[in-house]
Amino acid sequence: MLKRRRLVFLGIVFLIGIFLSAAFLRSRYNVPILMYHSISPKPNSSIELLIVKPEIFRRQMRFLKKHHYNVVPLSSVADLIRDNKKIPPRTIAITFDDGYKDNYTYAFPILKEYNFPATVFVIINEIGRPAQDRISWDEIALMQESGLVTFGSHTLTHPYFSKEVSPGSLKKEIRDSKKILEKKLGRKVDSFAYPVGRFDSRSRQEVIDAGYRLAVASNPGKAFSDRDVFALKRLRISRNCSNLFIFWVETSGYYNFIRELKRKK
Repeated sequence: MLKRRRLVFLGIVFLIGIFLSAAFLRSRYNVPILMYHSISPKPNSSIELLIVKPEIFRRQMRFLKKHHYNVVPLSSVADLIRDNKKIPPRTIAITFDDGYKDNYTYAFPILKEYNFPATVFVIINEIGRPAQDRISWDEIALMQESGLVTFGSHTLTHPYFSKEVSPGSLKKEIRDSKKILEKKLGRKVDSFAYPVGRFDSRSRQEVIDAGYRLAVASNPGKAFSDRDVFALKRLRISRNCSNLFIFWVETSGYYNFIRELKRKK
């Protein structure tokens, strides 16, 4: 009888432990927002680590489809967080920074193949520049017409948002880029990406005052809440993620927590 009671007690303790562990993990879950740059078969020494080959990108998108990820527009992630709604399991968003031409040439056909939405953040003054291998306004229009791709601002010139940037320059980079993009696209632009993923309280407030509804960074750390829609944390998908196990870890929803824990140590 005593042995049976002990087993029941241990079983209860075990179940409580599982429940608490699950609750702890849920509290550390963060919607994965993937941050790509260039999708290209060509080497480029200046952004070598940021290049993902088209066949690898296709394999990653196939992985998301096969494992039933809920790929949604970035704005939907922000809305779920802002409205404090329950986020469906395996929800994920796809973004691209800088507006490389290969986003249209290689990434766009694959996104259409899998019917995955994405957000592309463009540097306004570099659009259409062949020397920088940037996307053109015509290509932007075609991507937008598909209904899958949304465009956001990545400033006019991609400056570092440091304390040395004057208030006037900061406002111009954030506000003028929004106005130009809205005029060219014929629609409201709600999303902004901080250059190099870095920002401070001043630039964050300027983004809010300019009328954006969300802003993405890279990983600003624990100082900013996972639920701050003007400091959304992203996962840089680079050449290292050609290994699907690494890609799975980064898209698990817990990688930001692991990264921040490692940084703290």
